[in-house]
Amino acid sequence: MRIDKYLWCTRYYKTRNMATEACKKGQVQVNGKIAKPSRNVFPLEEIKVRKKQIFYELTVMDIPPSRVGAKLVDIYRKDTTPKEAFENKELQDLSQEYYRKKGEGRPTKKDRRDIEDYLDEVE
Repeated sequence: MRIDKYLWCTRYYKTRNMATEACKKGQVQVNGKIAKPSRNVFPLEEIKVRKKQIFYELTVMDIPPSRVGAKLVDIYRKDTTPKEAFENKELQDLSQEYYRKKGEGRPTKKDRRDIEDYLDEVE
């Protein structure tokens, strides 16, 4: 089965076109090598997928006949993503939220001066 179709079947991407685009952008690796969308996958291969700044690591257990339900996905893959990846993403989100809430626009003149003062202290 093609790698883009496998990622779509196991619900890593909502559409097959999204999976194909991710492969073309180099966000999918099979056994440590960047994979083209047409590359075939086989059981026990290691796949690494970069999605929303998290590197998901999974092992192919079996090839699904077609797109499977969310409850049956674990039959066809084993998720080996380290917990640190999710913790790092959570910390990143919190650090961005701490400084400026979403939708508040560009920094004000006072914000820029505070940033410049902070950077001068660090140097």
